[in-house]
Amino acid sequence: MLHCATTLAQLDAGESASTAQLAEYYDLPAPYLAKQLKALVRAGLLAAAPGPGGGFRLARPPAGITLLEIVEAVDGTSAPYECREIRQQGKGALPADECRRTCVLAVKMADAHRAWQDSLAAVTLADILTQIPPTAPARTRRRLLGTS
Repeated sequence: MLHCATTLAQLDAGESASTAQLAEYYDLPAPYLAKQLKALVRAGLLAAAPGPGGGFRLARPPAGITLLEIVEAVDGTSAPYECREIRQQGKGALPADECRRTCVLAVKMADAHRAWQDSLAAVTLADILTQIPPTAPARTRRRLLGTS
């Protein structure tokens, strides 16, 4: 969805792209893409206009949308690692008194997740647009919408 949001950020004011256009542009199944786009609408990142001339556009300026917001809108906010305290199970189980502190692996994974979140929260779509080639927006509009 990061690519789709970046693509929509390259459109001119008032332009939008349909699910079908984005699906063809990225060679993705339209039903899959529609589900993801709707998640971005629910999160307030995209606006959707129904009907023949409708489609999706950013709901706010690119500088107001972070990569973290996009990722969390689609994937949720849960941490990817959940410690199941296996250090207290099986043949190698540790005694309870050695497990009073949070598992060091869980701590390190939580630290890494926070760093990942902080990194993505610090980057907006506007930041991404400054790093793509200057010719990319016109090319994107031409290929996506058939315009210049």
